[in-house]
Amino acid sequence: MEIGIYTFGELTSGTAGQRMRDLLEEIELADQVGLDVFGVGEHHRPDFVVSAPAVVLAAAARTTKRIRLTSAVSVISSDDPVRVFQDFATLDLISQGRAEIMAGRGSFVESFGLFGYDLQDYDALFAAKLERLLEVRSRDDLGVFPRPEQDPLPVWIAVGGNPESAARAGLLGLPMALAIIGGYPERFAPFAELHRRATTEGGHDYRPLSINSHGFIAQTSQEAVRTSFPAFKAMMDRIGRERGWSPLSREQYLASHELRGANFVGSPDQIVEKILFQHDIFNHDRFLLQMSVGTLPHKDVLRAIELLGTEVAPKVREALAAQAANR
Repeated sequence: MEIGIYTFGELTSGTAGQRMRDLLEEIELADQVGLDVFGVGEHHRPDFVVSAPAVVLAAAARTTKRIRLTSAVSVISSDDPVRVFQDFATLDLISQGRAEIMAGRGSFVESFGLFGYDLQDYDALFAAKLERLLEVRSRDDLGVFPRPEQDPLPVWIAVGGNPESAARAGLLGLPMALAIIGGYPERFAPFAELHRRATTEGGHDYRPLSINSHGFIAQTSQEAVRTSFPAFKAMMDRIGRERGWSPLSREQYLASHELRGANFVGSPDQIVEKILFQHDIFNHDRFLLQMSVGTLPHKDVLRAIELLGTEVAPKVREALAAQAANR
């Protein structure tokens, strides 16, 4: 299993410049401790620092060696798919074949008005622009340059709670990144099955599945909760005021950390147990953890990345290797 991190580059305190420098240091450390993937999201709001993931990832490419660099996500509905391809093809050349695109609708809608699109065209825009992105990826006779080092440049589809999106990813022969940020994970198992069935129906070989979730790691579960809850609550309550959610309680937060909850907050051993528990449900190929939900102290994020890479990932890989050997 590939294990990695994704972030939206939250900015709730300090300067944008300092947050960006901290983010680049986080990517460098993730590479150094042996994590497989680092994803950076796209937002167009004052509380997030990243609006151009490919630029950030290109900066990180020069100071990393092996970690894969992906958007998380690229909101292609409101972007130019040709330009998205060119940006990530350029990143692929800089990184010597480590770039990926995670294409999605996005969980915020600010980009639509910003770039002159109508939200009423939400679904049609996504379908048309995804088709165009895949067309320029597969054909080198359209005058779209540069061409990437990888052929084809990996494109994943990010899916939340939409079964049609899971089926579309499978029928197109694309890997799927399934976001689980609430509820019981087993309720999402039909999405994985739908994606695999559609992949077969589309005449494609097996395509990978990633589970993407919120969480935080510290040496003890108590420390993980104490460090992460204030920032998580501040972020969720701020978004909740925009969307009509009730304020997040500490009891709700703690409940989400139980084995059958959605969040991965706890000690390294607890995170290992939960990844393996979900692997029994999904048999997924990749796990990405969003640890900076709200702005956390930089030193604590670095320590969490270190724990994920040096303690969690090796134990998960060892356990899955033992399971495979015993089959």
